[in-house]
Amino acid sequence: MKKYDDIVVGSGISGMTMSLILGMNRRKVLLLEKSPHIGGSMARFYKDGIPFDTGFHFTGGLHKGGILYNMLSILGINDLIEPIFLSEDKANVFIFEAENKHYNVPYGITKIKERLKGYFPEESAAIDSYFDKVKYVCEQTPSMNLHNLMSLHNHINEDSVTLDKVLNELTRNPVLKALLSCFAMCYGVRPDEISFANHSRMCIGLYESVARVKGGGAAFVNTFRTKFKDYAVEVSSGKYIAELADVRDDRVGRFILNTGEEVSCDNCIFTIHPKEILKVLPQKYLSRAFIDRVSSFESSTGFFSVFAALEQGYEEPDFDANIVTILPDYDINQLLDPAHKGPSALVLIKSIEHAGGKTYKVISTFEPSYLEDVEAWKNTKTGSRPGEYQDYKNRKVEITTERIFKAFPQYRGRLKIIDSASVLTFRDYLNNHDGSAYGIKQKIGQYNLVGKLPLRNLYAAGQSSLLPGIIGAMMSSFIVGRSIIKEEQYNKFLSQNLCN
Repeated sequence: MKKYDDIVVGSGISGMTMSLILGMNRRKVLLLEKSPHIGGSMARFYKDGIPFDTGFHFTGGLHKGGILYNMLSILGINDLIEPIFLSEDKANVFIFEAENKHYNVPYGITKIKERLKGYFPEESAAIDSYFDKVKYVCEQTPSMNLHNLMSLHNHINEDSVTLDKVLNELTRNPVLKALLSCFAMCYGVRPDEISFANHSRMCIGLYESVARVKGGGAAFVNTFRTKFKDYAVEVSSGKYIAELADVRDDRVGRFILNTGEEVSCDNCIFTIHPKEILKVLPQKYLSRAFIDRVSSFESSTGFFSVFAALEQGYEEPDFDANIVTILPDYDINQLLDPAHKGPSALVLIKSIEHAGGKTYKVISTFEPSYLEDVEAWKNTKTGSRPGEYQDYKNRKVEITTERIFKAFPQYRGRLKIIDSASVLTFRDYLNNHDGSAYGIKQKIGQYNLVGKLPLRNLYAAGQSSLLPGIIGAMMSSFIVGRSIIKEEQYNKFLSQNLCN
């Protein structure tokens, strides 16, 4: 039976980060991944020779001194990840379809405030107050400062009030409220469900800078895979923990894999969906309160996605300059409600990709979607779904394509649809629990599954633990690392590498 210091379950960005942190601290690590390949939603796929990203498309925090920049620096991979910063002047374009109104929003908090005040001069006080509140929350959150990394967020008053309530107290302008709450699309929770504090923690990086990465999410996957070779990190794909055995003194002695192999370790860190963790834990060691808490977690939004490319040779100035969000309505709560049946919000992400000696102008779209939308086919698998499911996808693609042409009429006749994906596609392709894009909803007052689990040598990390997205997922691993590695050693690891 092989013995490891640590086993990490799940090889998404959190699992890869956790494994590298442990490996860099001279620990012997086994990284388990259920899928054939590591990376989770960071992975890319190719269709007709064109690369497309599945779950990672852009991020904040990659500017020098940004939180993601600092985390990559500590991991020794900052120089291996090449950011492509979006147009600083109009990183985000918001189009309200009904009135055909366009709002170009830059990044950099000072510039955002100036632009919004230009659009809404009578709302200057509300705009200042909003960003003052955002900065205050982040300053009061030590876990977002790697120089002063804490075990968890400190609870502050803004954790007890929703984003929706704060905005309603600041302004009555529906357009301004929509623009200030639209980044809810980046974490998949309605403004009336998310705390203002968590909204601020998730958005601060995007307010400071917005970037894609050369090579997309695959750049991270390839970099981590290369770094693992420098340390005692063993990667094992197509495997997962099927059973926990020899539980004594609330510690697991043996981990039985789906292949029948048995391994042991001092610590096991799960970076998978909380409900998948619950399936593995022996029920007799769990309290009813713990089971009820995890069972009550709701899914964040998923997406119906369309992947397309413009014809070869088509030229357009500033093609790769921004992210376009098309909104049929000002009410973000309604647009992120699973019960909403009207036109949906639609996000267009443009990128220039290189593969096989060719250059492609790629457009990927994302429309909020939920498992309820494909309820009739939820028990089917990719490759064996009925014709009705394909009809559903075809209708969605047709509607999405027409909305693209309405916003960009110059693309008509030049845009080729390459592929599409429903919530079920994401669920099956990524071994995702329910096809949601951001794990569980980060609802106000919710007690997430993070850190130590009921059995003493088991831990939880990942995007469902702390905050969704790449920054939240990676940060959860940095925080859980503090519980596993001796404090003096861990502080030295952080400070030395952060300085470098």
